[in-house]
Amino acid sequence: MGAWFSVDVELDVDLGPAAVSDDLRATVDYGAVAARVVEVCTRERVNLLERLAGGLAQTLLGEFPCRQVRVRVRKLTPPMEGLHATPGVEVTRER
Repeated sequence: MGAWFSVDVELDVDLGPAAVSDDLRATVDYGAVAARVVEVCTRERVNLLERLAGGLAQTLLGEFPCRQVRVRVRKLTPPMEGLHATPGVEVTRER
């Protein structure tokens, strides 16, 4: 039984070179980041939001040229009766 999640990712990247050059190669391709997020989040079933967020943060930090990554994962359809909020976690990892 799957669940719907919302994932927000923030990468701390030096944007100076891209701002000057207007060249995608001088920055992080956020399309590639988004594709990697989808891949990681759908690859295997996990029980805890903490595990999903932590694994995603480590993957992104290891694969993209950023100093720090912040990942927020929220469960949009929590199976908890009477809950009218969106439970979630946030993790930050850095080099």
